[in-house]
Formats: sequence, C-alpha cells, structure tokens
Amino acid sequence: MIKLFALDVDGTLTDGGVYLDGKGNEYKRFNIQDGYGLVSLLKSGVKIVFISGRFSPATEKRANELKITACINGTDNKLAELKKIADKFEISREEVAYAGDDIPDIDCIKWSGLGIATNNAVEEVKKSSDWHTTLSGGYGAIRECADYICKINGGHR
Repeated sequence: MIKLFALDVDGTLTDGGVYLDGKGNEYKRFNIQDGYGLVSLLKSGVKIVFISGRFSPATEKRANELKITACINGTDNKLAELKKIADKFEISREEVAYAGDDIPDIDCIKWSGLGIATNNAVEEVKKSSDWHTTLSGGYGAIRECADYICKINGGHR
C-alpha cells in the first residue's frame, strides 16, 4: 500500500518549461487533470509532497491550491527531505512512491518502494525506476501515477 506520494515539479508536474517575462515574473503550466488526480489521492488518505530542487512562487501557489501535505520548494538534497517527511509521518520506504524525470530524482526513485519515471524522463531515470508513465510531465503523467496508486491501494479514482 502506498501512503505517501512524493514528486518532482519541473518536468514531472509541469512540462519543464519556465516562462519569464523580462520583468522577473515567472509562469508555469499545470495540468488540471493532474490536479484532480492529486486531490483524489489526498481524499483517499495518501499524503502528497512536492519536492523541487528549484524555488518557485508558482510551485508554492499550486501546492496551496491543491492543499497538498507538504511542499519542499528549493532543495539541493531531495532524498534527505523525502526521508524526513516519511519519518515525520511514520511511513516506511516501501509505502512511498516517488515520481521524477531527471538525474536529481534518481536517489529518491531508487529509495522509494515504488520509483516512477515520467515518459519524458532521461534514460538514466527510466532505468532506475520500477514503473514509468506513458504520458509526459505536464501532460497527464501525474494523473496516470495517481490512478496507478489508487489501483495498487485497491481504490477507485
């Protein structure tokens, strides 16, 4: 059973694009179906954590909108943060799923009971994962993860 779903943001929850307007404003594109999947998981009792290596106000805003469990927004040690969150909620590594797309996600993918690579992930990430999505980050990959976790947990979306 998966009790904690942690995920990278840029390239996993988003398409990896960062839009800058020249005045310091940043924009990111989030997929509404991904959001629905995350909210459904939350309602089923699964804790959700964003773990991003890059700080972004847009990430914080999306986390607040979805009322996710925690948002680690800008860290250089994703695995240490993931372990802290799991310890805080007394969740074993076998009960953790982690989704990512790039090299900084590999340690979390390998440590977790269910390591997930998005379809757009680099080859090293795909080789390190237990499962990978058919959809890319920002285009339904996280909804696919949410549905898969619901299935593993014996629930419905």
